[in-house]
Parts: sequence; C-alpha cells; structure tokens
Amino acid sequence: MLFLWLKALHVFFVISWFAGLFYLPRIFVNLASISPESGAERARLLGMAVRLKRFMIPLMLGTWIFGIAMIASSGTEGMSVWFQQHWLHAKLALVLVLTGYDGYCKKLLRDFQNNRNKRSHVWYRWFNEIPAALLLLILILVIVKPF
Repeated sequence: MLFLWLKALHVFFVISWFAGLFYLPRIFVNLASISPESGAERARLLGMAVRLKRFMIPLMLGTWIFGIAMIASSGTEGMSVWFQQHWLHAKLALVLVLTGYDGYCKKLLRDFQNNRNKRSHVWYRWFNEIPAALLLLILILVIVKPF
C-alpha cells in the first residue's frame, strides 16, 4: 500500500514538473522575440519566468524524492530486483538529463535577466521540444519496459 501512495505522489510531481519544463522555454521563445528595450512586456515575461522557475524547484525535488522512495520502500531484496532492470537504468539516466535541462534553463533565465541572451526565438522553439522527446522516451521505458 505504501508503494502505491509513493507512486501516486511521484506521478503528481512528475506531471507538475513537466508542466514547468514545457512552459518555461515557451516564455524564453517570447523573451527572445522581443527587444531588450521592450520595458513592461519584458519585465512581465521575466517575472513570469522567475516565478515559474522558483516554483519548479520543489516539483523537481518531489519527483526525485518520491521516485527514490518507491525504490527504497521495496527493502533490500526489492531494491536489488529494481536495479537489475535495465529499463530503470535508462530511465534514471534520462531523468538526470532532464535535471540538467532544468539547470540549463536556470542559466538561460539568468542570461535573459542580465541581457546576455545570444540565441534566437527559433533556437528556443527547438529547445522547447526536448522535454517532450524525453517524456516520450521515459514513458516507453516505464510502460513498455523494452529491456
């Protein structure tokens, strides 16, 4: 029963974190599309991005905490079974990539805050697709367990 509660909380935090991972780069697209002298619009978008990024931190932490708690709740024997499953290794690697992506978003946000952005809105449109691709791969690993 504990495992199912942990799983429900893990899925909640994953969905919530992904909402931020989908939306923050979309704000970057808009920031890259306007002039740094756009005053009120730029300040509004930057404020949205800062608040969203701040909100995403506990969501990412909750994803990690409840994911690890699910594995730990299996006990020593259960944990050894979990770590023999190669799909889990691949999933954890992709979650590490997502965590790096999240950290890189923080760097990009600082660049916008300090007027150091050098990338176009087109680059951010492509950058915005990375979480969707990673989500698809993670879902395939968790549901299909191809290896």
